[in-house]
Amino acid sequence: MMKSRVSYVCQECGYDSPQWLGKCPECGMWNSLKEIKVASVKSQILNNVSRQSVEPKRLDQIKFEKKQRMLTGFSELDGVLGGGIVKGSAILLAGDPGIGKSTLLLQIGLKMSMGKEKVLYISGEESEEQIKLRAERIKHSKNDSNLLLLSNTNTDLVCDIITKTNPALVIIDSIQTMESENVSGLSGSVGQVRYGAANFIKLAKTQGIPVIMVGHVTKEGMVAGPMVLSHMVDTVLFLEGEKFTSTRILRSLKNRFGPVDEVGLFIMESDGVKELNSPEQLFLSKTNDGGVPGSILAITMEGTRAFLIEIQALVVNSKIPIPRRVASGIDYKRLELLLAVLQKHCNLPLGGMDVFVNVAGGIKLSDPGADLSICLAIISSFHNIKLSNKVGIGEVGLLGEIRRANSLEKRIKEAQRLGFKNIFSSNKFKTLKEVMASLTK
Repeated sequence: MMKSRVSYVCQECGYDSPQWLGKCPECGMWNSLKEIKVASVKSQILNNVSRQSVEPKRLDQIKFEKKQRMLTGFSELDGVLGGGIVKGSAILLAGDPGIGKSTLLLQIGLKMSMGKEKVLYISGEESEEQIKLRAERIKHSKNDSNLLLLSNTNTDLVCDIITKTNPALVIIDSIQTMESENVSGLSGSVGQVRYGAANFIKLAKTQGIPVIMVGHVTKEGMVAGPMVLSHMVDTVLFLEGEKFTSTRILRSLKNRFGPVDEVGLFIMESDGVKELNSPEQLFLSKTNDGGVPGSILAITMEGTRAFLIEIQALVVNSKIPIPRRVASGIDYKRLELLLAVLQKHCNLPLGGMDVFVNVAGGIKLSDPGADLSICLAIISSFHNIKLSNKVGIGEVGLLGEIRRANSLEKRIKEAQRLGFKNIFSSNKFKTLKEVMASLTK
């Protein structure tokens, strides 16, 4: 027999309470708790049947079959996923507004529909005509008859259509726009997001249809909605980049079927998203030949990949009581720390200087292995020294020592592959003072 109980769930944070409260004790929002009826089964017969049918198995009794993967047409994306999309998996793709999530997924649908695969693209934000207009701009083939478009926000209706259509891939754009009459609250609320995600994931697991869901982000850069959404899916991907630059980096924050330290590099152009197979072409300025003071090359790691970037520094006399410290692409506090080390251990009089540091190409650099390159760029600009085709690899400590960067051999090998032989690293120098002495002698 079915018996229902009443639960009050906060539509902002998902806090569950047995009684109604005017203010949510978890997030502090007023009038956010909504009544939800939860059905529970109390039949002793059903409990006995379930107990008899469920038995634990030994590890050697479990049969394992290697999951077959589907190629997306983007080798960068396939590498982030661990070799392609696993059938029956649920993927969450998040990113800032206008970063290119819908464009990337539409290109995946167009590429996969060129063969015999049937792809169902469901949009709750755009009409079919708008999707068609974007597809005409980015597609490179006329054979797209296997790409099916649907503009609808009804979760239950969408699930029925997926069952009837039985596609090879389903794209939901986005999960925050889906809503159902079976759950109270507007689209995007905690209850609606959890209900929609649970139904789509259930379809993916029972029918073996991979589902890619687009997720919105908050102003803090986190995935919007309940945190349980990230726990429910198999893979969480995050597409990041700056709107004023064309660089796009796809990161894997969670992956049950592959590594989480791989990244995919893309570039946004007028005809869609394209893969970036040679990152040094983007992150190096075309006019840089090492003949300008304040410029040096660095090898950074993104996941397991090493690629070359250019770091620029400008040191000028300050005309204000408190000199300016401007950092673009690196952490401001990290720049302050490195400037303090240069003043203490290298005797650089930077107290009355304005210091500007920029990472060319618009990439955000958080790798501590680029500390030595930042210091060398500042020294080069201060002493007006040209660092011709030199590469710096190393982490700088508070005592002025040069510490070994992670994956140092891989970084050096990448620099040598690109033709750079003059490399500053912890293999040659132990302190930052030794490096400065070799440049100024």
